[in-house]
Amino acid sequence: MSKTRKELKKYTGNTCQIGGTRHYRLTDGITDGCRCIDVNTGSGFTYTVVCDRGLDISLASYKGTNLAFLTENMEANPAHFDASDIQWLRTFSGGLLTTCGPTHLGPPCEDNGELLGQHGRWTSLPAKKVCDLSDYETGILKITGELHDSTPFGHKIAIKRSISSEFGKAAVVIEDEITNEGGKDCPFNLLYHINFGYPLLSEDTTVHVPSKQCVGYDEYTNQRMDEQASIKAPNGANAEKNYMHTFSGNTETVWIHNPALEDGLAVSITFDSKDLPYLTQWVLEDVKDYVLALEPANVPCESRDYLRKNGLLPFLAPGETKKFRVKIQVIAGNDTIEKKLG
Repeated sequence: MSKTRKELKKYTGNTCQIGGTRHYRLTDGITDGCRCIDVNTGSGFTYTVVCDRGLDISLASYKGTNLAFLTENMEANPAHFDASDIQWLRTFSGGLLTTCGPTHLGPPCEDNGELLGQHGRWTSLPAKKVCDLSDYETGILKITGELHDSTPFGHKIAIKRSISSEFGKAAVVIEDEITNEGGKDCPFNLLYHINFGYPLLSEDTTVHVPSKQCVGYDEYTNQRMDEQASIKAPNGANAEKNYMHTFSGNTETVWIHNPALEDGLAVSITFDSKDLPYLTQWVLEDVKDYVLALEPANVPCESRDYLRKNGLLPFLAPGETKKFRVKIQVIAGNDTIEKKLG
């Protein structure tokens, strides 16, 4: 018989037996000093919010089964971050969520005399005013904080982020409020780099992106359009595949599904394609670098100079605020997955 949270309190010395949050600092290697918060939703879904890396999400699992792709870097302290060229990769942890932006993303480039490294600084920004608003009585698990990407004589971007879940539900909602606090228009690029790995990701996994259009970013990908919905075994001969999806402006749900894992396991991502009209699907089936990322974004994953030259570069006006919401949900059981996702 299922019991309410109020009834369950009679059975527990501490409600953390059911679910809750736990705050700590890492101490090993390049992760030393990084602030983290573990979130246990009480549904079997757990994840780790990394306060010193843009309030992104690193570890994620469901009933002990890993969901995310993780690099050797793990939650690298942002003191090790190098913004030049492709050195972003030196501290890329993977994890369930790595946010890219807010003023540029994609490959390194020079834009209007400014040298820009890969994928921007978001994930290197330590959060300020981190607050744990979780409340067992109301059933809410919620972490909030502020990020600032600002430079004298340059752009001044303020970000308010909340990461929230409900007790007993296997989902997390990321909400961002992004404001240009400067006096000039500012380039604004945003991409949610959501990364899946083994064992959720395997040869049994299928990828479902019901987009209006799908094209390859490069010739290698265009020659493999028939592989877009499937995953191969790790092989050192495999190279990156990058598919760009576009949508019709509705609320969209994309997902991956491994029917052979447990009794079937899927993870869905829901977002508003009016705000995030593009989704990059990044696939690398290499040895150790075995990853699928589904990445809703407000621009194609191209360099900022490319976006500017092609009339695709959005801006935030002085004082302007944009809001975004992305939901990641775990769904278990093949019958339930088929009914819910179709």
